[in-house]
Amino acid sequence: MTSPALNILKDVFGYDGFRGQQQAAIERALAGQDSLVLMPTGGGKSVCYQVPALLTDGITLVVSPLIALMQDQVSALTELGVPATFLNSSLSRDEQDDVIARLRGGQLKLLYIAPERLVQPGTRALLGSLPIALIAIDEAHCVSQWGHDFRQDYLALGGLGEWFPGVPRMALTATATERVRAEIIERLALTDAARLVSDFDRPNIRYQVQPKTDGRSQLARFVSQHRDEAGIVYCLSRKKTESTAEWLVSEGYTALPYHAGLDAQTRAENQRRFLVEDGVIIVATIAFGMGIDKPDVRFVAHLDLPKSLEAYYQETGRAGRDGLPAAAWMIYGLQDVVRLHQMADESVAGEEYKRFERQKLDTLLGWCEITRCRRIPLLAYFGDELKEECGNCDNCLKPPVTRDGTEDAQKLLSAVYRTGQMFGAAYVVDVLLGKDTDRVRKNGHGELSVFGIGVDREAKAWRSAIRQLVVQGFLRVDAARFGALVLTKESREVLRGEQDVRLREDPVVVRSRKTKRSASRGEDIEIVDIVLWEALRECRQRLAAEHNVPPYVVFHDSTLRQMVNERPTDPEALLEISGVGQAKLEKYGETFLGVIRQGG
Repeated sequence: MTSPALNILKDVFGYDGFRGQQQAAIERALAGQDSLVLMPTGGGKSVCYQVPALLTDGITLVVSPLIALMQDQVSALTELGVPATFLNSSLSRDEQDDVIARLRGGQLKLLYIAPERLVQPGTRALLGSLPIALIAIDEAHCVSQWGHDFRQDYLALGGLGEWFPGVPRMALTATATERVRAEIIERLALTDAARLVSDFDRPNIRYQVQPKTDGRSQLARFVSQHRDEAGIVYCLSRKKTESTAEWLVSEGYTALPYHAGLDAQTRAENQRRFLVEDGVIIVATIAFGMGIDKPDVRFVAHLDLPKSLEAYYQETGRAGRDGLPAAAWMIYGLQDVVRLHQMADESVAGEEYKRFERQKLDTLLGWCEITRCRRIPLLAYFGDELKEECGNCDNCLKPPVTRDGTEDAQKLLSAVYRTGQMFGAAYVVDVLLGKDTDRVRKNGHGELSVFGIGVDREAKAWRSAIRQLVVQGFLRVDAARFGALVLTKESREVLRGEQDVRLREDPVVVRSRKTKRSASRGEDIEIVDIVLWEALRECRQRLAAEHNVPPYVVFHDSTLRQMVNERPTDPEALLEISGVGQAKLEKYGETFLGVIRQGG
């Protein structure tokens, strides 16, 4: 005998079973109990509160930080026949009055609202007069000052228990260390909250990290493997997002910039195109992404270091939410480290917070430089365990070569010391290579014993060694002195020959003339089915335009893939396809069945 919750999951959402901690979260909500739900990006957090919303009398309140996220969720629920809407500043006065009338008339099951709107006395008075059944706080890590995306407006949500006594609360996030989890529970004043933590692994994502040599040519090689696929490219500065987008367009890609400096209309239009059109690349700062639910993002690329492993996991988690193969690719250099340290040091935050930010950056750097499976320490950082190597990261697929770098480390550390610990990496490398530059002559460093002792290696090898010694703790970058390299107490043992150092050989990148097949077609779709695959995608695009929703709101790629493989020819068979519920069967069933019967 199936449960009412499972019936809702199947009939409304079109899925046969719950994943991870979904069922436990639903049961806690139905029992009137609080919970903290941690699931990976794409793990199905929204089901945790949407299912109980349809099983309880009253309204489920969903606190969400972004207007775009609310609109996305409401569009998807409306397509499923679920009465849901949002209340935010994007609505006109008449539209807000209509929402309020529908709330008072008992016509809605879910209401999405921003935290700053929720804390207004008028809004609280309105909601206090309504039967609130459940409160879901999405992106709950925003309440934590130690998290990667702190938002001041979330702090007021600690009053929810007083404003709505007896109403169960569910805090949800995809990224939270143990410290952040504890702070979420404390700041939201959750009562006896169960911590429901799902497996953080995203096995379909391939992690690739490379030292930054020539960023643009490196990106060119990477994106050439993803022609006509949706992707996100993250940059640290607004200027770089715009120049990179322009360059990608010149290379024949559909690419759009996104950052906080663009006017709201341009940002909204670029985001809309990314969600609605196929094969669009968004080049963005971290201003883009939270809550983006586009399932067919095939890659996320970082041209600069993010601020922490939490930010990296969150940002890369926007790839492959449909479960199909996806890539997380990143390049980084010492200049990224200098810039991020400067940003932390220039912050108006207290010294403890600055120190914490530097520690997070150091942890990320250490992860970049590891020579073993990347997924094991990434998951361990979030308290998750992977018992064996993943086989789907660059280090697993092509284990890096290491060498005894003790002598090189001694030469490098000596050069830093002899030049007075006052210069950045480029200058120290010039001294090692014996370059007779104006600056070297001016400082008299051509007379030093270390001048020219590194001519047996190329400049890029020395830059790599500097980066690795920083990660291993034998050198420090002093951001306050414009990136000057400084010795640490650990470096003394290396200089005295009491500590061995191993260095990784950076891989030699060989250009390939082969063009990889588009991953969006899927590995298990035979070539004879490509005609049907494209016909189904064309049908989805047309219906999405008619209904004014993104294509994935009609059906995910994974649902179309299953249609191609199983070729259902009647409504009963189509209903067995994952992602096809009763509402979508009635709305789209015959149209898609017609395409399948024609064989594309």
